[in-house]
Amino acid sequence: MQSVGLWWMWAGFIAFVLALLAVDMFALGGRTAHRVTVRQALGWSAAWLVSALLFDAGLWWYLDGSAGRAVANEKALEFLSGYLIEKSLSVDNIFIFLMIFNYFAVPAELQRRVLLYGVLGAMVMRAVMILLGVWLVAEFSWVLYLFGAFLLVTGVKMLLFATHEPDLAKNPILRWLRGHLRITADYRGENFFVVQDGLRHVTPLFLVLVMVEATDLVFAVDSIPAIFAVTTDPFIVFTSNIFAIMGLRALYFLLAEMAGRFHLLRYGLAVVLMFVGGKMLAAYWFHPPIQLSLGIIAGILLVSMLLSLILSRRAAEERKREG
Repeated sequence: MQSVGLWWMWAGFIAFVLALLAVDMFALGGRTAHRVTVRQALGWSAAWLVSALLFDAGLWWYLDGSAGRAVANEKALEFLSGYLIEKSLSVDNIFIFLMIFNYFAVPAELQRRVLLYGVLGAMVMRAVMILLGVWLVAEFSWVLYLFGAFLLVTGVKMLLFATHEPDLAKNPILRWLRGHLRITADYRGENFFVVQDGLRHVTPLFLVLVMVEATDLVFAVDSIPAIFAVTTDPFIVFTSNIFAIMGLRALYFLLAEMAGRFHLLRYGLAVVLMFVGGKMLAAYWFHPPIQLSLGIIAGILLVSMLLSLILSRRAAEERKREG
């Protein structure tokens, strides 16, 4: 499959990502358990966003000089659209992460390490699934229609069950872990494993990590097909996905306290999935300009967020008047 990414671009991007992750781990993580402040999370969320936009600008500049203005514009828009899709879908991860942390009563100062490993695991899983997806699309072009149908059905299900909270106590993975592992009764700092009474035990934090990784895998199954509605270029698919995932940890700490204010965002994400799935199914007959798709997706997310804030404010005012 043809791609704008040359070997040195892949190597440079991976080195760039590793360098940013090292800085993120030191600045946002540190060596001791602590609560990540909103100020830290806001700073790093902005840093990840600016990094993605600078990368896109650099990609446009390189392609403008090597492949022409038309190709540069197309690929830059593909990256931006893919990044927006993956970033918006990753927000749903935050709602699930919050539910998992609340269920296990994870102290705020212990959450950062779980999310760090969760993000690293998500990046590895995304890389593997992207390579598999690219191979499938290259070998069987009709698989894009299967992706479209899957996203459409997933969007409808998300829309119908947007307010449904899964019962983690009945989760088969969690039930298996509890039935086969020795688990300590309480947390032991940031440790996942400890030796107790001469036997190795896992801590509840390990169970949280497994659930976070399982959630990442489930959402990867949804999000990877979605980006193929925008582009099938492996380099654009990979880079936009990784940039979206890298900022997930900082975004969680930024939005965790405000998740209730964006209660309609899940409906918006469901509509985005339905739109992307429908676009893939109609690709044979209708292929809208990427600028239009980008505007529609951004508009859906913006409207759902604004409506969430407006309704949340009205509800708060009503409670205040009643009180």
